[in-house]
Amino acid sequence: MAALPINIQNLLRHRTVESERIEYKSGWNPDAIVRTLCAFANDFENLGGGYIVIGQDCDAEGRPATPPIGVAENQIDKIQRELLAACQQIHPPYFPILSICEVDSRKLIVLHAPGGMNRPYKAPSSVSSRHKSWHYYIRRYSSTVEAKGDAEQELLTLTANVPFDDRAAQQARISDLSRPLMLDYLREVGSALADYADKLSTEELARQMNILDGSPECLWPKNVGLMFFSEAPDRFFPYSQIDVVWFHDGVDGDHFDEKIFKGPLNRIARDSLSYIQRNYLHQTILKHPDRAEATRAWNFPYSAIEEALINAVYHRSYEEREPIEVRIIPEEITILSFPGPDRSIRLEDWSAGRAVSRRYRNRRIGEFLKELELTEGRSTGVPKILKAMRANGSPPPVFETDDERSSCLVRLPVHALAKGPAPEVTPEVTPEVTPEVRRMLKLLVGEWQRQQLQQALGLKDDEHFRKTYLLPAIEAGLVQMTLPDKPRSSKQRYRLTSDGQQWLKMNAGN
Repeated sequence: MAALPINIQNLLRHRTVESERIEYKSGWNPDAIVRTLCAFANDFENLGGGYIVIGQDCDAEGRPATPPIGVAENQIDKIQRELLAACQQIHPPYFPILSICEVDSRKLIVLHAPGGMNRPYKAPSSVSSRHKSWHYYIRRYSSTVEAKGDAEQELLTLTANVPFDDRAAQQARISDLSRPLMLDYLREVGSALADYADKLSTEELARQMNILDGSPECLWPKNVGLMFFSEAPDRFFPYSQIDVVWFHDGVDGDHFDEKIFKGPLNRIARDSLSYIQRNYLHQTILKHPDRAEATRAWNFPYSAIEEALINAVYHRSYEEREPIEVRIIPEEITILSFPGPDRSIRLEDWSAGRAVSRRYRNRRIGEFLKELELTEGRSTGVPKILKAMRANGSPPPVFETDDERSSCLVRLPVHALAKGPAPEVTPEVTPEVTPEVRRMLKLLVGEWQRQQLQQALGLKDDEHFRKTYLLPAIEAGLVQMTLPDKPRSSKQRYRLTSDGQQWLKMNAGN
């Protein structure tokens, strides 16, 4: 029995609706479950497979009911035996990762079904029928359907076509995986596996996380494992880095600053975003003589930059030896990555910001980014960029590629108020502070433990406090850890940075 790489209890507590990646079953139904396992194994859109939760009933909108109906404890062994026999009828054989968890004192069986390495897969329409007929199955929205016509032909073209991030890295060894990085990730996403991961060997842990391939005699990390859980992924994937370049006098000038971010993908994404936010984003305030309300606008909205950069990390090719490049000039920020958008996206739709991808280049990278809540997937990045620019009052973004789809370029123009000082404009440079962060900053005098801060703010939900209060304050450069090299230490404290102290002085009366 294996634990899940995600916290299924949180997923159910938040009543996540059925989707392309999750299906709820109130009871053991071998025919329907095997068909859905086959669909997840085929992973038609390279989303990373999915999950089946057995013992969870739903309401009319597809949301999990609370408490769940559960699975009787005396039925669990029987279901596992029947599942083993049923999965042997999938061609080629395919077996999900099984976990038993408890939600609201009810037992649930959770099947983690990652995209298979030997697609396409066929399953019988009925596992108990004497005269079986096998069919290909795929996921369409929240349903499992038989692949017919053009869909079947397209599925057949994916034979043995495993995305690069899910392939074995035969040039690497299991010792190239960092156990501390793996444990930190499991704790951050709230995985049940974190509760006993210390008792597992690195091999067992990597297999549970599906980042290891091969036989016991010849083990290879998967590429995605090295991308997230190696301290130096660029050893295996040259130029898997983010370059941030600031041109003081525009791209034609001779004066520029460059900072290169290397390391695990989630770390370099967060560090580069934090660096850009601290150093290059500022708010302009336009005061009006005829009214009290001032007009406030950021030169570049952080959320638009975040979406564009995370999209680049998600969708770039790690087989190409080109970095992601963020170019910053006074007039715009550009994010360049290679190659361009998938050919299933029409050029006119991409240019107009209406990109909807049929298939994802990096299904496993997307899986890890989603669990870290750095992306949602499902082609939501471009609409979010458009929305963020519009909400800030900025000019619309520009999306560029070429006929060969050799590169992907996102241009974010500067807000009109930040183009240059005018007599009636009063520029002020200040980090973006939400009301929640503001509350915490005014409280944070001296050094505090996380539990002390949370209690003083009257917050009971650890995850809400971390994501809404603590992380935004740290990313804005206003709060820092006393032990930055030991983020999980029991002696960890939090205090204001010099920027945080300056912000507090400037906003003492507000």
